[in-house]
Amino acid sequence: MGRIATIARRTFLFGAVALAGGVAFGWWRYASPGDNPLEPGLGEGEVTLNPFVLINAEGVTVVAPRAEMGQGVHSTLAALVAEEMDLDWNAVRVIHGPPSGSAYYNSAVLEEAVPFMPTDRSWLAETARDAMDIPGKFVGMQMTGGSSSAADGFDRMRLAGAAARATLIEAAARRLGVPSSSLKTELGAVLVPDGTRLPYTELAAEAAGIGLSGEPKLKPRSEWKLLGTSLPRLDMVPKVTGTATFAVDFRLPGMRFATVKANPYLGAAMNGADTAAAAAMPGVDKIVPLANGVAVVAATTWQAMQAADAITFDWAPATYPQTSAEISAVLAASFTDERRDSVKRNDGNVDESLKTGEVFEAEYAVPYLAHAPLEPQSAAALFKDGKLEVWAGNQIPNLAVNAAAKAAGIEPADVTFHTLLMGGSFGRRLEMDTIEQASIIAKATPGVPILLTWSREEDMTHDFYRPAALCRMRGKLEGGTIAAFDYGVASSSVIAGQMGRLGLNVPGPDAMITQGAWDQPYKIANHRVTGYRAPDMVPVSSWRSVGASLNGFFHESAIDELAHLAGADPLEFRLKHIDDEVSRKVLEAVGEMSGWGTARPGRARGVAFCLAFGVPAAEIIEVEQTSAGIRITGAWAAVDVGVALDPRNIASQVEGAMVFGLSAAIRGAITIADGKVEQSNFWDYEPLRLEQWPGVEVKVLENAERIKGIGEPGVPPAAPALANAIFALTGQRIRELPLGKSIKFA
Repeated sequence: MGRIATIARRTFLFGAVALAGGVAFGWWRYASPGDNPLEPGLGEGEVTLNPFVLINAEGVTVVAPRAEMGQGVHSTLAALVAEEMDLDWNAVRVIHGPPSGSAYYNSAVLEEAVPFMPTDRSWLAETARDAMDIPGKFVGMQMTGGSSSAADGFDRMRLAGAAARATLIEAAARRLGVPSSSLKTELGAVLVPDGTRLPYTELAAEAAGIGLSGEPKLKPRSEWKLLGTSLPRLDMVPKVTGTATFAVDFRLPGMRFATVKANPYLGAAMNGADTAAAAAMPGVDKIVPLANGVAVVAATTWQAMQAADAITFDWAPATYPQTSAEISAVLAASFTDERRDSVKRNDGNVDESLKTGEVFEAEYAVPYLAHAPLEPQSAAALFKDGKLEVWAGNQIPNLAVNAAAKAAGIEPADVTFHTLLMGGSFGRRLEMDTIEQASIIAKATPGVPILLTWSREEDMTHDFYRPAALCRMRGKLEGGTIAAFDYGVASSSVIAGQMGRLGLNVPGPDAMITQGAWDQPYKIANHRVTGYRAPDMVPVSSWRSVGASLNGFFHESAIDELAHLAGADPLEFRLKHIDDEVSRKVLEAVGEMSGWGTARPGRARGVAFCLAFGVPAAEIIEVEQTSAGIRITGAWAAVDVGVALDPRNIASQVEGAMVFGLSAAIRGAITIADGKVEQSNFWDYEPLRLEQWPGVEVKVLENAERIKGIGEPGVPPAAPALANAIFALTGQRIRELPLGKSIKFA
């Protein structure tokens, strides 16, 4: 994994050579030798046609090997297979499947490492993106993240479905002694010209022994019946009826329940603890020492939590600055040559341009943010006869196997990992801390299944946070146009922290520091974007939209300020400077939807744009002043995903992302005092409430040439759109989040 950055720098050359040699990358994924991870776990009467298709007497099950966190990925990926297999959607079943980096690796997530602007559609840039499949397969990381699942699965899972259909047709042809060309498929069966229907369930065993000599033909879009429509989600009924199994719901006979109490000084050790009172409490079975605290095992989760609260600790001190003010000072001191991490964009001559004329300068700041998923951190585990079995939600299950094995002191081959549904994540379940703790506890209680559940307070105060960051920018206008734009941003490194905790070293600059800034399609003659890597302080990790979440606010606030300095309409000003047609159409669409330019008495609108994860997203927020404070009265969004596999689900993701972004913008802040996180629950880390949200109108466009995912791109424009609307209404320019520090909201 430490070679990822090196691979990313070289693969565009490798990809060009490979393409010239005629390698068919899509089919190569399936034709290349490799084990089918479904085969070892097959039950009686079960057949697997490839790593994505499982058939038994009850029907077809699609393996969708990406973490279902509420974003609908299982249904979307299942539809890719179901479309090509001609399955009855009402009969489709879907599971996550086992961990397997070789079968279920994610190559699309590596496209962020390609050194090309996302709007660069040249042959070389596109070849480099296609070539990411090579390091993706080599690295073998089964990861859900980076809004990559739809893009990664689009060809792969359709080919899996088409291959399965082809073998089923061939099995029917051999059984009947007829040409395969005379057969068709419909609703999970092969149709014979005389009207006979042969269900896939009857042909699966024969089909499993048939190999294909070439790449199966995919349906043209004109023949799609499922894809491109708004399908009912496959997990809707079990979630609504409460029968879906999340980690906190998981039960085994004889299960005991655990919780943890960890050092509030993040990352520091435990010097000692007095556990006598806790050990004597009713229901308590065992107290297990951890590196940074203890775990309490009891008959119920409540008893475990009560006992944990009865323990007195001697904590080692924090190694990072003790207050938020000190952390801000460290960020401010990071704008130095020694701390310069990257200059991802350096067009023209910024320094020379800024020597003359009136120079605009501004500083923007954002705080740490918690992930705060509704389901607290949890995992179940059983250690028995030297082997470990774990049930949990995690976004990198094959690395979770390694983490569990290391924690338990056994080999990865002796770990079985089951990926469960997740009640939200937003990047939190990329981390392995809960998996490691559950494995240690299970090892200490052999033969007894345990369910570890963190309290909400433990979750909020022991997160791996979205970094706090500081931005300094200078700009200059000439003739109503931006002549110079000098943008610098400082934050700690997400990649170094996250990968370091996995024992992996990724050399080179951290692209996340400037994500959402250097890659924006603004055409400015003198344009520089510099990232500064601040020292590691509070532990940080990926948070929904990662670097774009903070740079979206910085960048679009600065663009808006320059628009007003120029005396220009903020929407027209952006259209004037953006030189990417796909992005322009997104801005034009959101302007038309909102009735931009039409005055509404007592109300004002703000606009923001951000290109993140290859998806241009534009959002407009409307606000009004009430006696109770600022109220959001309208919201509009437009995005371009290239191919809209499920329009309703895409719109839902955009709305959820906007609400997530606005929650952070209005009240979201993790602050540090005396070395500890001050916020502990939703009462002091408050999300947007239903009565504060008017709903949003979303338009999904399909002008881009490549399909892209949508889990994150709706987040970055939300905060600046709201801040810009507040300025338009009140004349107050707020440059620091959360906005609730500076202004009252109804």
